Formats: sequence, structure tokens, C-alpha cells
Amino acid sequence: MTTTTSAWGTPAVDAPLERMTIERRDVGATDVAIDVLYCGICHSDVHTARNEWGGTRYPAVPGHEIVGRVSAVGADVTRFAVGDVVGVGCMVDSCGVCASCLDGLQNYCENGATFTYNSVDKHGTTPRTYGGYSARLVVTEGFVVRVPSSLDPAAAAPILCAGITMYSPLRHHGVQPGTKLGVAGFGGLGSMAVKLAAAMGAEVTVLTRTDRKAEDALKAGADAVLVMSDAAAVRAAARSLDLILSTIPVTHDLNPYLQLLRRDGAYVILGAIEPLRDPINGGALAGRRLTVTGSMIGGIPETQEVLDFCAEHGIASDIALIGVDGINEAYDQLAAGDPGYRYVIDLSTI
Repeated sequence: MTTTTSAWGTPAVDAPLERMTIERRDVGATDVAIDVLYCGICHSDVHTARNEWGGTRYPAVPGHEIVGRVSAVGADVTRFAVGDVVGVGCMVDSCGVCASCLDGLQNYCENGATFTYNSVDKHGTTPRTYGGYSARLVVTEGFVVRVPSSLDPAAAAPILCAGITMYSPLRHHGVQPGTKLGVAGFGGLGSMAVKLAAAMGAEVTVLTRTDRKAEDALKAGADAVLVMSDAAAVRAAARSLDLILSTIPVTHDLNPYLQLLRRDGAYVILGAIEPLRDPINGGALAGRRLTVTGSMIGGIPETQEVLDFCAEHGIASDIALIGVDGINEAYDQLAAGDPGYRYVIDLSTI
């Protein structure tokens, strides 16, 4: 059985987002129903709505940075109650039995995680999953996280994607006081990386093409800014970093960044998910035992952990709050370039 709810989505690849009605499944025994308060706009939303990655199923309702209030719970739900402020990130289900799921890394589910939108709905009640640009959603309890009361719910929404995307590799690579960290690119992801890493005690250098965002990077907590077009400065910084998190959203030449890493350093690709075209100097990798790796969001335990970490350290996303009628304009602005903050939709306007 299903019920209908209001949403904003796109009916076709070349159509703007518009008001529509979608179906949500009825609340099952282990389900949580959520009235959506806020939903962040991720660049992935734009790519999906415009089928820039291929495979978009229409109509598409994006949104995976969701904060809302619990409106109903199933009979077997134990962790949440009506009235709780909760979050839903990039996933709403996984197989639950593979090694990755059992390790709490549902994002690497070996049988395929169910993503919050544009996935096949495993419950079979709707043709596909629909995201958070909607008044209401129903999610399995195990994929719902608690939003600490000290966090502003609107500013907390992007933590469910941008925050966990940065937090997971910081934890995986053991960032701690004394770590020399580079953050390549300073937009919505990069600013969150700086805030999280600074709170962990790392020494953070933002790596950017120009000094246009230098002041903002320093305000966010960076210790230094290195302009990659300044060849002399790049040479002087050679072998100075332990780890680089790259939020650069397109394929790029890794070699100038690799020269900044010390022996056993790692370059973590977070933004560019397309094929890497520029050859990597194998001698540079072998000569300093460097690693080029990647990371994708994080598991549900880590997502709860990053929310709690942000609450403890007073970290929030830099946001611009908009109504649903501003979604298409926000998409165009994101497509033109990362503004350095996250758009968040106030769903009371739906």
C-alpha cells in the first residue's frame, strides 16, 4: 500500500524541476515516517536530474541531505519516537549481510546499496526511490540517524553528504594532531573538510588554483593557502604533506599535487568520479611509496559519528536557505561553479 505526497522533481532530462505528486510506501514494522524540514542540494542532484552521469530514471526527485521530524514509527522500531529530529543521507537500504554491511560500511555494500533517489525500490511498492525534495518520506530504521539538538537543523542537512564524505577519509587515514593535511579545492566539500580536520588538530593547507577564496579558507580554519599556479610556492612546499583530500569535481592532473606528499603520503579522490585522463608518474609513486586512492560517503555508524562530532565541536555547514521556487536557479548556479556554500531547501515552502 502507498500514500501520496508533494514533491519537486523533473519529469525528463531537458525539463526544469517542478511540483509533482509521488507515492511513498505505508509505514512497515521497521519503518520511520519523516516530515521533511530541510534538504540540501548536492552537486550530485544536478548531475542526476540532468542525466549527466547516465542512467537517470524519470520522473526523478533528488535530495539526499535530509533533516526532518518523525511523524510515525512502525511497531518494531526501537531507536526513534514521534517528534524526534532525524536525518537521512545518501542511502536508504542495503543487503545487510555482506562483509561491508556487517562492518557498518553500507556505502560499499557488495550487493549494491539502495540510494535515496534513482535506485530500484527493494520494497517493490514504488518503481524507484525518490529523494528529499518532498514533504514526507518513509525509511527503514537502520538508515535513519539522530540529529543532535545543539545543531541547527538547516545547517546540519549538508553534513549528511558533504560532512560524511569528508569525515570518512579523515578517520580512515588516521588524521590527528600533527597531521599535515592538504585540501584540494575549496567549495562546499572543501570548507567542510577544513572545519573537520582543524577540529581534529590537523595542520591544514588549502590547495587552490587562485587566491580568490584564500580569506574564506583561513576563516574556516585553514592554517595556510597554497596557490597551485605559483610554481615557486609549489616547489617550496614539496614533500610537506601527509595526506591530500581532493574535492576537485573534474578530472585533473594529479602530478603537481603528488609532489607535495611526503613518503607514504596518500592522495584521496573524492570529487572526480569520471576516468582520470592525465598519466600519473609511476616513478613518483614508487620513489616515495605514495598511494592514490578514493573514498565514497560513509556508512551509517560513521554518519551518526560525524553528526555527533559536529555537535561537540560546533561545526555547521555554510548554507544559503531557499524555497522550492529557487531550486532551478540554484541548479544553474551550481552548474556554473561551486559557490563555496551549500543551498538548503526549506520544505515548509512546498
